[in-house]
Amino acid sequence: MKYISSRTGLEASGPETVFRGLAPDGGLYLPLFGPRASLPRGLGDFAAAERWTLAELFPDFPEEVREDAVARLVSRFPANDPVPLAKKGDFLYLELFHGPTGAFKDVALSMLPVFMRHAAGGRRVLVLTATSGDTGSAAMQGFAGVEGTEIVVFYPASGVSRVQRLQMTTPAEPNVHAVGIKGNFDDAQAAVKQMFADPELAAFAVGNGVTLSSANSINTGRLVPQIAYYISAASRIGGEFDCVVPSGNFGNILAAWYAKKLGAPVRKLVVASNVNDVLARFAKTGVYDPGDRFTVTNSPSMDIRRSSNVERLLWELNFDGDAARACAATAGLMADLDAKGRYGLSAASKERLLADFSSGSATQEETLEEMRRVLDDHDFAIDPHTAVASFVAREMGLGKDVPCVVAATATAHKFPETCRAAFGGDRLGPKPPAFERLETMPEAQKEICMTGEMEKVVRRLMG
Repeated sequence: MKYISSRTGLEASGPETVFRGLAPDGGLYLPLFGPRASLPRGLGDFAAAERWTLAELFPDFPEEVREDAVARLVSRFPANDPVPLAKKGDFLYLELFHGPTGAFKDVALSMLPVFMRHAAGGRRVLVLTATSGDTGSAAMQGFAGVEGTEIVVFYPASGVSRVQRLQMTTPAEPNVHAVGIKGNFDDAQAAVKQMFADPELAAFAVGNGVTLSSANSINTGRLVPQIAYYISAASRIGGEFDCVVPSGNFGNILAAWYAKKLGAPVRKLVVASNVNDVLARFAKTGVYDPGDRFTVTNSPSMDIRRSSNVERLLWELNFDGDAARACAATAGLMADLDAKGRYGLSAASKERLLADFSSGSATQEETLEEMRRVLDDHDFAIDPHTAVASFVAREMGLGKDVPCVVAATATAHKFPETCRAAFGGDRLGPKPPAFERLETMPEAQKEICMTGEMEKVVRRLMG
């Protein structure tokens, strides 16, 4: 499998893409797929789906490394089936939240440290991560105690749930760090990307024997394992299905689209947004326009206006058989976003987008109503992000003619305040043991900084 950057076509192997995270030209690495084929049988078991997905997309990693990554994943999930598919009414909820921190990021971030250590080849790595809530805690859990690595997570100090914050501030391993910023996720992500693109900081890192990398879904080591969610679901369903994904940084639904390119019979990919509906509007119009409006909502992991992984989709939508032309078009659109604050697809690219994607959104009130409805009707507690997707699926009338998979991206226990608002009381039942312990653990991570001070934090950690 060959990887190239989305902007200039720089080539890299799978291990190189994991080690670097962001391409040197500021673009994202993406796989060059061959002709579409049908999926082999027997991939309903999630570990089998991961093995097949990794063999397809990470063949440059030795088989024993891929096996170690799968084994680490399985060991960190208590259920025999790490990713159950639960039928509730018209929908199949793909339960992606049974890992250590109760969010879908636990799958890939249980595996990424294995890939990173191999790719680093003994070199010291400092992982920089911006998070809207769930990536940070999962990344800290994944990298805690991993030799040769250090991780710093930047999160909005006032834009995450209490549980999300405690999951990031209570880890005390010396190689993990969480820093709150006085800003939102877009501010944190922009600053992290700027650091990756700064040659002076890169030289400072080299001088200190450090290489910078990422644990966000800009890293292929985060993105590739997520594809197996939908490969496994496809194998279990055995036929065509729709897929609705609550979308923030666009990595999860992009993984579903890559699964389709690998042969999963996905009919329609539905982008589900909250009131920060940049992605939903893009999927309808082909115009990406973040605008000036930003709302802190009850589904905070989706409070994102500039979604990194859309860039990978742009390359695919611009690809007409000529990779260089697709890179130039993608680089032009990203330059428009920087200079004009928006961009629009060509007619041909928009047609490709609408062929595979549709979208919808939910208000905060509709999110609470959906959480309440699903619990009342099916005795099934869903978190607010899953509720956004469930609401959109129901509004679109999905699940009638073909199965509809709703990505359940986090456990409701991560958002107890929102659950109480939705249910009118505490109806969640006992907390998972890991969540119970959070309330009594001391907070080891107390640093808060301005966005402009993030680089100082990184330089200090390098030293």
